[in-house]
Amino acid sequence: MLLGLAAVDCTQPLFGAPGDAWPVKHKLLGKDGGKAKDVSGIACAKAQGFPRSCLVIDDNVQEAQFVTVTDGKLVARSTVSLIGDKLDGEALELDGEGVAFAGGRYYVMGSHGHPRDKKGKLTAREIKARISASSQIIRFRTKGEDGTASEIERTPRLREIIAAEPLLAPFMDNRLENNGLTVEGVAIKDNVLLLAGFRGPVLDGRAIVLSARIDTLFGGSGTDHRLFRLPLGDGRGVRDLAVFENGILILAGPAGNGPGVYAIYAWDGESEEVRRLAELSSFDPNRKPEGLLPLDRTPSGLRVLILFDSEKKGAPTPIEIGPP
Repeated sequence: MLLGLAAVDCTQPLFGAPGDAWPVKHKLLGKDGGKAKDVSGIACAKAQGFPRSCLVIDDNVQEAQFVTVTDGKLVARSTVSLIGDKLDGEALELDGEGVAFAGGRYYVMGSHGHPRDKKGKLTAREIKARISASSQIIRFRTKGEDGTASEIERTPRLREIIAAEPLLAPFMDNRLENNGLTVEGVAIKDNVLLLAGFRGPVLDGRAIVLSARIDTLFGGSGTDHRLFRLPLGDGRGVRDLAVFENGILILAGPAGNGPGVYAIYAWDGESEEVRRLAELSSFDPNRKPEGLLPLDRTPSGLRVLILFDSEKKGAPTPIEIGPP
């Protein structure tokens, strides 16, 4: 049985300092063709073992990039174009925030949120176009380690489902600092359900995960869904979701833009109970964990790889947490 939020952590995480990050060979693509600095998600085609063929996203581009993960290093490989949205000839970013793999396909989640606009310079037309570009889920099949993508499909239907949910609809298209809606995690459960984890809004102190059938999102109709409200700590939303064995790992972090303490939870994907595996209090509160990849079990717990937003090549750093 899963324990409640107040449960005592059975294992404290073993942290690596920023200098302990695994090296990334070759170039991870970032904004304007530069090196990635805003890595926001990772998933792999197989659940364990090395090497693994995986997919990484940076939230400032229209592409995703294949990488090979070995025990101690990432090797950047080819890219795959996900969207081609433009406004007045300028490419609009997907704002990709989550990656999942299931049934031979990768799934990449756009944020579905208001674009970053700290200085309020964007026009209403620009905001609408950027929200439209980010309100997509893309899936595709792949062959081989070098990443040959095929059968690329895009769907905007999650936005329709969100709009049909009375608890979420009032927060659509609001700025993040106003508890606006933004999706930052995605996982596939039992090859049937897509789980979308929301950084915001946080409702009555609980983070939101929405579950919808994959065949409803891709080619289906209707707005059937289920909403989960999870106790991830005061002011925390979902920063990433990752399938591990028969459950889901949740990377939780502050819903707002400021510094804060992150944590990792285990969730069965069916109830509204979670179990805390690690409070990431030893990290500098200004660091922004955005990607979570389970690596392997250890004698005392689980080893995971954390990737960071606003750090060079995501600074992929392994840590050990309590057992799921």
